[in-house]
Amino acid sequence: MNVAIIGSRGYPYVYSGYETFVKELSERLVKKNVSVTVYCHKALFKTKPKVVNGINLKYIRGVNTKSLSQLSHSLISILSACVSDYDIIFVVNAANGPFGILTKLFNKKTVINVDGLEWLRPKWKGLGANYYKFAARMATIFYDQIINDAEEMRKIYLELFGKDSKVIAYGPKENINSSSQILDKLKLKKLDYYLIVGRLIPDNNWDILVDGFKLSNSNKKLVIVGDNPFKNKFQDNLEKDNSNKIIFTGLIKDQSELCDLFRNAYAYLHGHEYGGTNPTLIESLSFGNAVLALNTVFNKEVLQNGKYGLFFEKNRASVKEMIQYADSNKKEILDLKNKSKNALKNKYEWNYIVDQYIEVFEAVRVKNYAS
Repeated sequence: MNVAIIGSRGYPYVYSGYETFVKELSERLVKKNVSVTVYCHKALFKTKPKVVNGINLKYIRGVNTKSLSQLSHSLISILSACVSDYDIIFVVNAANGPFGILTKLFNKKTVINVDGLEWLRPKWKGLGANYYKFAARMATIFYDQIINDAEEMRKIYLELFGKDSKVIAYGPKENINSSSQILDKLKLKKLDYYLIVGRLIPDNNWDILVDGFKLSNSNKKLVIVGDNPFKNKFQDNLEKDNSNKIIFTGLIKDQSELCDLFRNAYAYLHGHEYGGTNPTLIESLSFGNAVLALNTVFNKEVLQNGKYGLFFEKNRASVKEMIQYADSNKKEILDLKNKSKNALKNKYEWNYIVDQYIEVFEAVRVKNYAS
């Protein structure tokens, strides 16, 4: 089977959840004898090998502006794939929903992973929000199979668009066992800091997490790992809090350093709101983290209604109270750390996930897959 993957920035470039997902899925598909071609955003790659780790790479230009860069890249990539010999065109991101009309015209078999509620994210307002909701609806019309990563997201698509979808979750990134010097470099001690990992954007509510942490007067530190390639006022305002107590590391590319930060944190703070299954939340559990998460239906699904984590509400006072509670209840936090990996059994394990994707691809290819 020959599969094209379109809609991420490419491989092995890793910036957001989509790139991480494409990396993890592609590498495992190849090991199961699936031919994979990942379409890459040409401007992001200094070197452009044709094959990496058995994955075929095609480099496509896009319009180099913040708002049109990724959409234009996906549009041109889909056109390229339509005139190529792929059994399945697999697209990520609901924003690419309207482009499915091209695959219909060329009679191509398609699958799309639509991800989260993009039209509700703070960064998209007015025209942007309207486009994302329109695009999600078009995805349910033009693509042969819709995939959501959470049961709760499946329910939303069913209610809003009258279209059922297949639920296939995400799995964690590979756990790298080699140690690093990151704790010494940042002057940290094991179990002496809270951790946040992700992009510096309003969607993830990091301002509320930082303010709540400051109000808590915790004697621990707060370590924030992440960046945004497009500088913005939200990020600038957050980074004003950089101090001995609140440490902004920026993007950490060394995976052994990132793994060490996950492993040794007292607890992981998760403020993501609009996605389904968040890859970083899965990653934090895979490293044995106690998770303190925003109370959303998606986070509750992953953490099984509190079996594997604790919840706070979307306000500074609630974050403050949660951190104070965590500080005062070390035994409960350590119990969560000890059992957190159990949350990932089956549904969030990559072997199971990849087998599900292959099953969907094969079924769409032979036209007998019923969602």
